[in-house]
Amino acid sequence: MIRATVCFASLVFLVMTGAAQADTFYLGTWKLSDAVVAPWADPKRKPDTVEKTRLVGKTVVLTAKQITGPNPLACAAPRYKVSDYTADMIFQGAFGEMQSNNGYVDPGKIAASLGFAGPRIKTLETGCEIDFHFVDATTAKIGLNDYVYMLKKQ
Repeated sequence: MIRATVCFASLVFLVMTGAAQADTFYLGTWKLSDAVVAPWADPKRKPDTVEKTRLVGKTVVLTAKQITGPNPLACAAPRYKVSDYTADMIFQGAFGEMQSNNGYVDPGKIAASLGFAGPRIKTLETGCEIDFHFVDATTAKIGLNDYVYMLKKQ
């Protein structure tokens, strides 16, 4: 009986530890590898490239207690929460707002044009200025001003 209890307790610990590790897939070093003009950008105004030039090629490190990297991505005390968003919710609801302004806009098609697949997009809410939207476990996208930046896990 004691052996069975110890085995069960060990199994519960392994399952819980594995679940906790799965929930922190976003921790680590990420490189800002590229940026494209955001779909919500005003086509009549060319976005400023200074910030894009400053950020592309830089790294961002997500740890349990902080996010380090160039401003405005750094954060001293993030409050992480992983959620599943629909396309109209990503990038602070930019695609939903586009659809509100023009009923012919399809947030799912816009998201697909940026590499997102399926009806749910895993999103890391940081509690800071920037949320991370995941194309897959090694590719994230963030929206900043009139650009969508791609981050690749290192």
